[in-house]
Amino acid sequence: MRKVRYVVAMSLDGYIAGPNGESDWIPMDPDFDFGELFSQFDTLLVGRRTFETMVKAGRAVTPGMKTFVFSHTLQASDHPGVDIVTGAPEKTITVLRETRGKDIWLFGGGKLFHSLAAAGLVDTVEPAVVPVLLGGGTPLLPSPARRVNLKLTGHTVSKTGVVSLKYSLR
Repeated sequence: MRKVRYVVAMSLDGYIAGPNGESDWIPMDPDFDFGELFSQFDTLLVGRRTFETMVKAGRAVTPGMKTFVFSHTLQASDHPGVDIVTGAPEKTITVLRETRGKDIWLFGGGKLFHSLAAAGLVDTVEPAVVPVLLGGGTPLLPSPARRVNLKLTGHTVSKTGVVSLKYSLR
């Protein structure tokens, strides 16, 4: 069965985006192999706000990836090349997990992570902790949320001070 993996950059104080949605605090680490990371996935799960940021950056479609955007307001006809999921995510995720393919990247959205984790649909949480304190923004896990116990399964430290952690959900 395919795994749903939440791979995300996070500030030391727990934010995945700055107060204005910015991500300029995330360093481009020359030692990090983005090609290797992307090769592990063939499907992206994205929340509406993250998707709108992708659209603004001209990256609404990611080559080699099937993108599912979870939104109650976006219209599929306005966004060819991606699948807009307007209902509860459980059915879509269950079908995706049972379909042959690579792992599924929960790419963005604290709210989307919150709902999928609460439904037991996330297999791993893999934050890359960036050595910066933002003081506000989009939290990794918005409140209110139930406790989720994790087990550390791996970690690396880059020359830039980014600590990549990998946890499985218990």
